[in-house]
Amino acid sequence: MAALKTLFLFAITAATALPSPMVLDRKESQPLSSSNAPWDAGATTQFPIHPSCNVTQRRQIEQGLNETVELAAHAKAHILRWGNESDIYQKYFGNRPSLEPIGAFDLIAKGNRDVLFRCDNPDGNCQLEDPFVQGLTEAGYAGHWRGENGTDETVICELSYHTRRSLTTMCALGYNIAESETNVFWASDLMHRLYHMPAFGQHWVDHYADDYEEVVDMAKSNKTYSTHDSEALQYFALETYAYDIAVPGVGCPGPQHDSNHAEVSGSSSAGASPTSTTTQSASAASDIPEVSSL
Repeated sequence: MAALKTLFLFAITAATALPSPMVLDRKESQPLSSSNAPWDAGATTQFPIHPSCNVTQRRQIEQGLNETVELAAHAKAHILRWGNESDIYQKYFGNRPSLEPIGAFDLIAKGNRDVLFRCDNPDGNCQLEDPFVQGLTEAGYAGHWRGENGTDETVICELSYHTRRSLTTMCALGYNIAESETNVFWASDLMHRLYHMPAFGQHWVDHYADDYEEVVDMAKSNKTYSTHDSEALQYFALETYAYDIAVPGVGCPGPQHDSNHAEVSGSSSAGASPTSTTTQSASAASDIPEVSSL
């Protein structure tokens, strides 16, 4: 009996000596709020448009932004498929890694859209009277980033509604990549405007080249900033869309030039990338999309 009593007391003592289970702090064990809100609660999934835009202006801006997302999403998809090996990629970015342009396009395609498009010309920069009287070339700005007056705001001026086109007209009405401006289409024009705003350009995408020739020359010299140059990103997105979507396998690149800006004849694939596709294996040359000279 004494032995049983001793054993019982030992069991009680051992039980009380065991360490108590560690209780995690509530904040550590439950990172979400008590309301169990989804991780992306509060995200801005649609581009905000200021009340100063009337119904027709709003409709055009919304459609333009939808096409901007489409343009960026396809540019990203092209890189994900071909990496930095396609002639179009090498034409605009040289042999630079593909990580940076993928991110730049994905921000527009899927990023948080906490910016504002407005139509009320608060800074007086539109300077538009009647474009049909003065002529479109004298009508003032088509739009502008507000800068210090509103870092996340862009103004779309009246001129845009008279001059911008839909991507449905890609490679039509005399348009080609080399000889046309990047702001012909709503999609590429708004892409440029988005990169001006810190939410998308992140003070990293900037203007290092001013036109098509400078963009192509920059890629040929394999400059490190080609993959975050605003013009290069727009030209790449436009050409991949033209070649892959608008006129598949052909596109509308326009006249191709060598590094001295002299027009070259024959297939543009030689002028579109630092190395000729003939140096690749047969399978690589046949699989990777080349830039047509048509």
